[in-house]
Amino acid sequence: MNSAEAKPTLRSIAPHQWKSGIAAWLGWTFDGLELHLYTLVALPFVAELLGGIPTTDWRVGRYGSIIMGAFLLGWALGGAFFGRIGDRMGRARALSFSVLTYAIFTGLSVFATEWWHLMIFRFLAALGVGGEWAVGASLLSETWPKKWRPWIAAVLQSGVNIGILFAILASHLMAGAKPRYLFLVGVLPALMVFWIRRAVPEPEEWHAAKVKARDNLPGVGDLFRGEVRRVTIWVTLVCGISLTAHWAFMFWYAQHLRTLPEVLAWLPEEKTRLVGKAFFLVIGTSILGNFVAAAIARKIGYRATIGMMFVAYFFAMLGAYCTVRTHGELMYWFPLIGLCQGVFGLFTMYLPPLFPTLLRTTGAGFCYNIGRVIAAITVVLVGLPSGAGNYRPTLLCAGALFLPAAIISCMLPRVKD
Repeated sequence: MNSAEAKPTLRSIAPHQWKSGIAAWLGWTFDGLELHLYTLVALPFVAELLGGIPTTDWRVGRYGSIIMGAFLLGWALGGAFFGRIGDRMGRARALSFSVLTYAIFTGLSVFATEWWHLMIFRFLAALGVGGEWAVGASLLSETWPKKWRPWIAAVLQSGVNIGILFAILASHLMAGAKPRYLFLVGVLPALMVFWIRRAVPEPEEWHAAKVKARDNLPGVGDLFRGEVRRVTIWVTLVCGISLTAHWAFMFWYAQHLRTLPEVLAWLPEEKTRLVGKAFFLVIGTSILGNFVAAAIARKIGYRATIGMMFVAYFFAMLGAYCTVRTHGELMYWFPLIGLCQGVFGLFTMYLPPLFPTLLRTTGAGFCYNIGRVIAAITVVLVGLPSGAGNYRPTLLCAGALFLPAAIISCMLPRVKD
């Protein structure tokens, strides 16, 4: 191992590595923006699409959860679809396609006039969001030094968090406008595609593997053959359970705040600002959580860190929702929950190297994003009986899922860069 690899510094990073890093980071930043535009305005927008009914009407919770479920389902399918494109056509090209997909269909959401219109637009936008995760993670795992991986994972995940903060800022600035207009912000990522296509080269590792394989390219079925099968099964289980819990929280805690007894009488603008403040606390501290997780992983490895942070996430959720709390009391718990969310940043650089080069984006995208299929079903199911606006039991059950996720994480491959 040469000195640059043993003690990597910023000066040792080549121009093509910087370009790949910037492209992936921007892609993830806009991912975060796209992810939470809907979450911030879900109840008022769905209520508007249903004819201006009250946000406490049972139909708002039902159709709002169906739309969110469709988004998570599209995210999962997009990871597999663009993952195959990334393995066959190249990382940079697939990154461009995925960014363009979620930018176009997020912008089109502003024209929805029925709840199912919004559901279709969110599903199609999610295809691009899911694809960008797998492609961006593989792009960096193949271009940046191995010693940087935990920190790269933290920086990438922080891009998602910063994108969410942009969404919160946009929501705050547009609090007086109709909820639908917030989706116009989602068109901005389309401008990045032109730069990616011109500046970001394909990784040499991918080129070499492509030449070596020639016409014998591995297929999706190879994820369930030989030594790869064990990795696929255990990673899929851990991702499926933990992402179900995480996304149940990320969607329903905002709706829970809006329907608290002391908040119900507030003006819509005041509710939106309260949700924005809560998002800021969760996402702001999750940025710190990304680097905390990276630092711990450098010491004890990915697997132990993932299990430990899942346990911490469980206790944070238990503390927040084990009893009835006011919105002011919940604000003290949100930073701790956000800190625990740093665990998901580790998957960014941990998963891709577990798979062969020409199965990398397919494998990472499938295993990580398949969790969103389970999460999609769960979010819909828990939303159906929650018409009365009491989402605390839902959030408490979601937190409990982190315990089995922590136990199963012991079966993950032990990898430490």
